[in-house]
Amino acid sequence: MDETCTHDCSTCGASCSSRQEPESLLEPMNPNSDVRNVIAVVSGKGGVGKSLVTALMACKLHHGDNNVAILDADVTGPSIPKIFGLDDARAEGSDAGILPKLTDGGIELMSVNLLLDDTGAPVIWRGPVIAGVVKQFWSEVCWGDVDYMFVDMPPGTGDVPLTVFQSLPIKGIILVTSPQELVGMIVEKAVRMAEMMNVPVLGIVENMSYYDCPDCGSRHSIFGESHLDEIAARHGILNVARLPIDPAAAAACDAGTIERLDAPWLDAFANTLAQALNQ
Repeated sequence: MDETCTHDCSTCGASCSSRQEPESLLEPMNPNSDVRNVIAVVSGKGGVGKSLVTALMACKLHHGDNNVAILDADVTGPSIPKIFGLDDARAEGSDAGILPKLTDGGIELMSVNLLLDDTGAPVIWRGPVIAGVVKQFWSEVCWGDVDYMFVDMPPGTGDVPLTVFQSLPIKGIILVTSPQELVGMIVEKAVRMAEMMNVPVLGIVENMSYYDCPDCGSRHSIFGESHLDEIAARHGILNVARLPIDPAAAAACDAGTIERLDAPWLDAFANTLAQALNQ
């Protein structure tokens, strides 16, 4: 900065540090990729069904003749390959980069478990290393032509969520929660993080919201009454959905047959999300 600087940039044509635009932290996309919409699936805590929602949303939008991919950013707890029946699969590479694996239905996947010799081995890495792997999945994987990419995030607001928000061109996030009031409080933190990062919340999905008893026909709130409407209204979020406790969903995840699961609970939610992204 010049000693005669008046701090009035409107009257000065000099290019100094005071007027330079901040450097972008976005990682470059792989040259063999064209990903148009990146949606992060976020939860304030673990165990609320984030990977299930990621898988179901990918299936819903893929059924609409879209090219869909999943980037599994939950490096220490990767479950996406097993949900799609690819727990024994291994990713391959070419001169252009790493090649994602395809599910039976044609959804592209990349996860650390597709790169490990032993999928049961724990990933004991520090935060910066894990964050670096996530960035490599974006820049070194040949994703090809993708309409919607879902990023299955680890829980919380730590290193990896921050890296994803800063390094990938996130169009918005889907928040996953459960009915407990405590979880609602933690979701509040995730919403506020998204607001701080200027990333819109595209919707909230409440998992384990209720159970429809096949014997008596009644609906039961196993984990307490829903707080979904309250949380959504507080933040002006209009797109909401509730997933029931359904043994068929758990069985499909365990068997790797999630693409064959009849799950109508997210139909309207997925349609609204796609419309919002394509406006």
